[in-house]
Amino acid sequence: MDSMRSPAAQRLSFETGDLDAAREQVALNFADHHLAVQSSRSLDFKLDLTMSSRLSVGLLTYGAQISIDAPPMRSCYHVNLPLTGVSTASQHGRRRTVSAGESGVAFLPSGPLSVTWSADQRQYVIRLRKEQLEAYAARLSGQPIQPIDFDLTFDLRSGAAQSLLATAAFVYAELIRPGGIAAIPAACQELEAALMTQLLFVVPSQLSRILHGEASAGRPAKIREALAIIDEDPSAPLTTAQLAAQVGMSLRSLQLGFQEAVGMTPTAYLCGARLDRVHEELLLGANASVTDVAMRWGFFHPGRFAQQYRARFGQLPSQTAGWRAGASR
Repeated sequence: MDSMRSPAAQRLSFETGDLDAAREQVALNFADHHLAVQSSRSLDFKLDLTMSSRLSVGLLTYGAQISIDAPPMRSCYHVNLPLTGVSTASQHGRRRTVSAGESGVAFLPSGPLSVTWSADQRQYVIRLRKEQLEAYAARLSGQPIQPIDFDLTFDLRSGAAQSLLATAAFVYAELIRPGGIAAIPAACQELEAALMTQLLFVVPSQLSRILHGEASAGRPAKIREALAIIDEDPSAPLTTAQLAAQVGMSLRSLQLGFQEAVGMTPTAYLCGARLDRVHEELLLGANASVTDVAMRWGFFHPGRFAQQYRARFGQLPSQTAGWRAGASR
């Protein structure tokens, strides 16, 4: 089957039983490599891949036991999240066996790598651009930009790792869906940031101690500054990492500071501020539909928005808009 790529959605769907065609597609979208089939079973290669500005997320299976040897990728970090099967991974003198549901794999840009996949192996594969991930990690940790020394493998059984898997699945589904979040740049950036944040927290590296460390005490002025930034313009496409960078704090310090100051996370506070602005517009009789008002303030999923609105105000947004319309007659 030929590849099918949509320029707008940046999506690739490809299936083949030909070894050279499979190798070519993986080389084109990830990195050059040598591919070999290690069993008599016929290749049944399937790749569904979607690409945004900072990362690529796909579902990949070979349908046969294979081995891959590749030179250093140099321009990207690569993460595998196995859903089925068993694999081995080697890089920088480290070699690990990985079982689905137990461990993931993180390959660095430097150093050649080798992998073997069992015939039933099926994985989420994530390619992250080196310069952009390192810049994002620097903002998140408050450290200078530097190469990230991820451990080769990481535990997938913790609550945080399960959240990472769920986020990867959600990002993949949304980016690959026609007319999905990929068509909304601000929302797409938030999804990219969420996935990169979880990767940096879940996969051990030299930054883990800083990202998971306790916040320094006595920074109420910076928290007040962060609150003011949100209150001034809640509609701004602001991630928690960007907010932390603006006020000169690490992400962990900002999160702990918000819990101490307002009893919630920065994301929850931002969501509340946006909901308040939607509520104000609906009460004042906004000359727009509820959906348009919600999207103007950063709510792109009508069902989830309605739930959040009802939890905060005790009624659906349509009821607020309807009450206003009825009162004006």
